[in-house]
Amino acid sequence: MKKSKSIIEKYESEVRQWKSDGMSYRSIAKALSDKYNIKVSHTSVVSFLNVRDSKLTHSFPYFIDLPKDVQESILQQFIVLWTHNSTAIEGNTLTLGETSKVLEYGLTISGKPLREHEEVYGHAKAIELILDLLKKDKIYDEDLFNLHRCVMQKTAIDSLRPVGDWKKDFNGTTGVLNGEMHYMQYASPIETPKLMIRWLKEFNRKLNSANTKAKAINVYTWCHLSFIRIHPFFDGNGRVARLISNLPLLKCGLPPILISPDKRAEYIDILWNYENAVGQITADDRLLKSDESINKFKQLIKKEWDESYKLIRKAYSIKN
Repeated sequence: MKKSKSIIEKYESEVRQWKSDGMSYRSIAKALSDKYNIKVSHTSVVSFLNVRDSKLTHSFPYFIDLPKDVQESILQQFIVLWTHNSTAIEGNTLTLGETSKVLEYGLTISGKPLREHEEVYGHAKAIELILDLLKKDKIYDEDLFNLHRCVMQKTAIDSLRPVGDWKKDFNGTTGVLNGEMHYMQYASPIETPKLMIRWLKEFNRKLNSANTKAKAINVYTWCHLSFIRIHPFFDGNGRVARLISNLPLLKCGLPPILISPDKRAEYIDILWNYENAVGQITADDRLLKSDESINKFKQLIKKEWDESYKLIRKAYSIKN
């Protein structure tokens, strides 16, 4: 049983997604066996999920002593805010109020594209996966692939732009450098898998280390900037970065850092300046090189994090 548990753990987020989609335990076991060429029985799947669920829940220490209904309310507020902020940074035009209506009531907002509704649903689903990942002691590439599938769930199939896999083609971004247009390239698709093996190894080392505010800021910064520097997916990298970088914080009982759309220009400028300063990353390069932009990024997220704590303080004032 111990061996089966370790095998299934690598694919836990995918297993939970299949379970939420209504698949039977036998079907899940067969899907795992067929997809990954491993031997898994349906009883192993049942036992694995039961053991994991008995150890951990989605309760977060930063509001554990609040009444159950208040806990559920604040969690829903975080999901709506997180989803709205992150999708708005990428150009989604749904307002915070509209995002709330879409997620809480399943409403369709007149005059807004279906694609924007799907982006919101996909991101909220990705947050649920992040909550499931709290049960894991180690994160795998498949967990990142599942997050990518959520935020890019309605993207057309393209062999050079795979959803749920590392990029197969070069990608980059354009901006202004010294008064002139400049194109900056991210990691090459050939070197991306090796870089992400290194990234995951370091991420897992940091996973339980964000146990103070200062450490949390450093961990979030490392996770976010190094992930964006690699840009392992053809698209959706910002959304995945803002999701996965919060996992160590949540693991240690801290609220997530949510970057407001109002800070979009400042946030993008900092990323652009950092990436240009350190240059294109190669397979053996340091994942996070030193630059003054890092401190500017930390200052930004510190201020943004204050908004999460304001939401929690408001909940406690209601309680009292």
